[in-house]
Amino acid sequence: MNPAFDDSARGALRTYARLLKFSGRYWPWLLVAVVGMVIEAAAAGIFTWLMKPMVNETFVERSKDIRLALPLGIIALFFFRGIATFVTDFGMALTGRGVVRDLRHALMGKYLRMPSYRFDAEPVPNLVSRLNYDTEQLAHAGAESLKVLFTDTLTIAVLFWVMVQQSHRVTATMLVLIPLIGLISRFVSRRYRHINRGIQDGVASMAMTAEQALAAQQEVKIYGAQDDEAARFTVLANRNRRLNVKVEVIRALASSTVQFLAAIALAAILYMAGREAIKGRMDAGEFVSLITAMMAMLPSLKRISNVQSSIQRGVAAAQRLFSVLDQGDELDTGVQHIERARGEIVFRNVSMRYAGQDVAALHDVSFTARPGTVTAIVGRSGSGKSTLVRLIPRFYEPDSGEIELDGIALRDIHLADLRRQIALVSQRVMLFDDSVAANIAYGEQAGADATAIEKAAQAANALEFIERLPQGLQSRIGENGALLSGGQRQRLAIARAFLKNAPILILDEATAALDSESEQLVQDALNHLIPDRTTLVIAHRLATIEHADQVLVLDEGRLVEVGNHTQLLARDGLYARLHRIQFRDAMDAMP
Repeated sequence: MNPAFDDSARGALRTYARLLKFSGRYWPWLLVAVVGMVIEAAAAGIFTWLMKPMVNETFVERSKDIRLALPLGIIALFFFRGIATFVTDFGMALTGRGVVRDLRHALMGKYLRMPSYRFDAEPVPNLVSRLNYDTEQLAHAGAESLKVLFTDTLTIAVLFWVMVQQSHRVTATMLVLIPLIGLISRFVSRRYRHINRGIQDGVASMAMTAEQALAAQQEVKIYGAQDDEAARFTVLANRNRRLNVKVEVIRALASSTVQFLAAIALAAILYMAGREAIKGRMDAGEFVSLITAMMAMLPSLKRISNVQSSIQRGVAAAQRLFSVLDQGDELDTGVQHIERARGEIVFRNVSMRYAGQDVAALHDVSFTARPGTVTAIVGRSGSGKSTLVRLIPRFYEPDSGEIELDGIALRDIHLADLRRQIALVSQRVMLFDDSVAANIAYGEQAGADATAIEKAAQAANALEFIERLPQGLQSRIGENGALLSGGQRQRLAIARAFLKNAPILILDEATAALDSESEQLVQDALNHLIPDRTTLVIAHRLATIEHADQVLVLDEGRLVEVGNHTQLLARDGLYARLHRIQFRDAMDAMP
């Protein structure tokens, strides 16, 4: 026996048992469904048992008394069986869809609690695939497959009991086939488990490829890459098709084999029944009842052999989901609460390296940003500017050194309290497919009164375009603000920061991608937002930070220069070289 296979099988059983625990809160509906399943199975057994009096009394004895009673009994039997089937399906549907909803809720909550580096390790489309596709597989594994397993196993047991009652000698001929069916189920289960992991990984890869190509559809068109992107997607789709075909081939082979074995059993039963009849140990009614039970058993055997596909697909999906749910949440070691900080930020010998990278993103960085001042952060691409500001809201943790807010180590401040002190406006504004007002009054600011929202929009120079929208503040703006221009999106982000009124403001190249007119409007809004806050500005255009109180110049993760604009130009170091390059480029661009 293969130990690795046994471990895999035990792991699958543990996963399935854990999945079933999610059904616990729906136990009343499960109980109702189980009662319905029992009635279904009992009805199948009663019907086959009735074959004996139906044949003997109607065709052999030709009794007149039985002619009406049996048909009416059969009608009543199937009426109650129909009710039981409805109750079973309804109860299992409520349970299955409830489990899917609960898992999606748990998974989405986990995603939002995971540390930021987790999103660096896996593309977002893969995470969304788990949220949508994998959870949907559980509806089949957790409810529909369970119904098949329970109902059909119970039906087979009841029908087998009927067969034993009619003739235990004839029924014994079926017992030799049970080990063979068990071996087939074991083989099929093993193959399904392996293939279905590949199918779900393939679905995630297809989702990622499609989302990337569609999100970049303008670049795809302008560079004529439609055929390349379509071909890349087709390769993944073909792989997924092959794996699904394998599943169907295995399912069909297993089903055909089980039916063939059942045919052998039927032939053996016919042979044995003939011998029993000759010896006077079986009459016509018993024979028909036994054969009917045997024939009624075949669909149940077929469904049980086929249900392995759904179960293993669900187990593979559950393993992927539980691998996420079992991960740790974002670490919150804070014990101190802060209502509103003054905003003094101190970095002391801070170093940080991303997972899987050999070179540190930041190395031994020290500086102080005081309340009411502007600290600009400049440097060449990849110098560590964004990494530095990501450490302040603890999106990432430093490997060494200390960061303090008002003399308190960031790790000692409750995470929610820390982030409540920070407003962020970045180059890549994230907006939601909702109203303008909902995007300004977002998160903890939701529910702010209309006057406060309007004042924030006015301070951000956003009210002039908001008033031109069809429904003003209640106008929907599309996915990520698709119905707005870049400058308008930035001004909504600034209005959001105005409404939050946090003591610390982080501007991550907030005007880098704007035209001159939009940049002027956004810069004017920022000038109103900056006073009386601790402001950190990542700047691409050095002309925008000439009035900063201090400028941090980073290079390859090291803080190489600190000073104001005039001091750094006089020092004639890296900042002065970057300034000369930008000044020369600006002069070259002039007509």
